Formats: sequence, C-alpha cells, structure tokens
Amino acid sequence: VQLVESGGGLAQAGESLTLSCAGPGPGLGNSAIGWFRQAPGMGREGVVCVGPTDEDTWYADSVKGRFIVPRDNGRKVVTLRMNDLQPEDAATYSCAASQTPTPPCTIVGDPNLYRSLEVWGRGTTVTVSA
Repeated sequence: VQLVESGGGLAQAGESLTLSCAGPGPGLGNSAIGWFRQAPGMGREGVVCVGPTDEDTWYADSVKGRFIVPRDNGRKVVTLRMNDLQPEDAATYSCAASQTPTPPCTIVGDPNLYRSLEVWGRGTTVTVSA
C-alpha cells in the first residue's frame, strides 16, 4: 500500500501550486493525513494535518494563511493548495496516512507527532524561484 503525490513543479514567488495525495482503492479512510516537506540538508517539517472532518485541520505557522486543504468528501484524493509560494517553500512534499484510527489533528497538531502514519508516498518536488 502506497500513497501517490502529484502536482509539484516550478513556480515563481507569489504563484500557486496544488498538490494531490491519492490513496489506493476506496480512498484514504478515516485517519489523519499528514503533509510533510523536506528541503535538501534540512529536517522533515510537518506542514498540514488533515483529519476526516472539515474542521479537523492543523497548519504549521510557516504556511498558515497561505496553504489550504480543500475538502473532498470521499477522501479519495487529499489536495493541498499552496498560495503565495515563497523560495523557502521549496522542498520535496510527501503525504502519509495511517491504516488505523488516529487522534484528531486539532489535538495532536504537527503530523510528525503521530506514530502511526506508516503509509507514505514518494514525494513530489516543489521549486520556487524568487
């Protein structure tokens, strides 16, 4: 079982990109979905945590107000809309999910804090030019 990310590419500062995270078969289930990013030489940063309900979303301070998760009721694909991209947003973005129920994102926060996000994608690269 593996997730598949798509939508990465090159953007100029101030532009937008939309990433997608697709799960196998019937969808991504009812667990938290984590979006992460990692720039070369840097640690992995938890960017967004997406719970199964509309109000259960957590954003890192570094992206709050710029990144949005439009909701897909079927949760077959979880998208990440990235607005007003900046050079510091350049990284490889990955999504991860759990195959078991998880605590709400609004309680846990940073998806790096989940121990059960064991299903990962290979990532998609975002490059932002100044």
